[in-house]
Amino acid sequence: MRVALVAGESSGDVLGAGLITAIAERVPGARFEGVAGPAMVAAGCEPIADAERLAVMGYIEPLRHLPDLLRLRRELRERWTASPPDVFVGIDAPDFNLGLETRLRAAGVPTVHYVSPSVWAWRRRRIRKIRAAADRVLCILPFEPALYADYDVDAVFVGHPTADRLPENVDVAKARGELGVAPDARVLAVLPGSRMSEVSRLAPVFADALRGLVARYPGLVCVTPVASKRLEAPIRDALGSVGGDVRLVDGRSLTVMAAADVVLLASGTAALESALLCKPTVAAYRMSPLTVAIIRGFRLLEVDRVTLPNQLTDTPLVPELIQEQVTPEAVYGEVSALFDDPDRRAAIAASFATLRSELALDSDQRAADAVLSLCRHATRSSDAH
Repeated sequence: MRVALVAGESSGDVLGAGLITAIAERVPGARFEGVAGPAMVAAGCEPIADAERLAVMGYIEPLRHLPDLLRLRRELRERWTASPPDVFVGIDAPDFNLGLETRLRAAGVPTVHYVSPSVWAWRRRRIRKIRAAADRVLCILPFEPALYADYDVDAVFVGHPTADRLPENVDVAKARGELGVAPDARVLAVLPGSRMSEVSRLAPVFADALRGLVARYPGLVCVTPVASKRLEAPIRDALGSVGGDVRLVDGRSLTVMAAADVVLLASGTAALESALLCKPTVAAYRMSPLTVAIIRGFRLLEVDRVTLPNQLTDTPLVPELIQEQVTPEAVYGEVSALFDDPDRRAAIAASFATLRSELALDSDQRAADAVLSLCRHATRSSDAH
């Protein structure tokens, strides 16, 4: 059996590696090839190109990379139409993969798209393009298959890989020990973002809020994981004048969140990680005025809640401060409200624990099931799995 894959960026590389390992366990001798990162290569994928070539998709930067990306997609299409694999799996990177999937599917290759684009949030019309491209969509959010069913798209919920990766029981004492934080300290994790644009818009506001929080809660420890070296200076410039016990650490965002009583962050991937670590969380987000004008002017946003954990619970549990709502007073108010209400924090943690159990379904194995059932020549050696 031969499986072709294309993964975009590091997150897709991790998903692809897990899928390859799960398939290889069931089908010894299966061969894998495609656009892969180091994790996929280590799992046994023959690299045709590096996944980092797709990392520019979705930004202004792709314009100068567009000729290379189009050339790569044409080469892959020609390769796999001339010598068809038993199945093609496009992992995320929809701008690149959906067009390739459409051509391969028309040539008779079964196609899978792994990780649904956020069609539930904006640009729902993309579902029609997905329907033309993929024989099956592997969803990592439980509400997505029902949305696709309305459009007659075969969509399967496989669980969320982040939930599988994070510990079921968070060892707060261990996390604090690793960070050198006292076991009985009041701890606030502060994550102003992993991109320069996020940090520049949020870190100064967070800093102003922290001044009030440090004054209100003597002994408060504020810990900020710095995602990359280039972000260290702007974060230090913003938070350095707060006073109190404010600490910057290199990376280790999961450890920092695990150690916290409350998490303050830029809405994004970290919000789901925080929820799956069962942490009461406050999320903030600011975009450029032009981006906001386009989204609002064309009514592209189709949801009221923008933070992912709030999409997954009946009642929103993460206070959201978006755009003009992001003020020092609002941040201070939401964080202090959580610190002052231990019963509310406990209830939020319990709800997030339930959410984790709903998402941690061994996504690698379920994804392998969904892919293998589409393969033309998938001879399983272990029906007992």
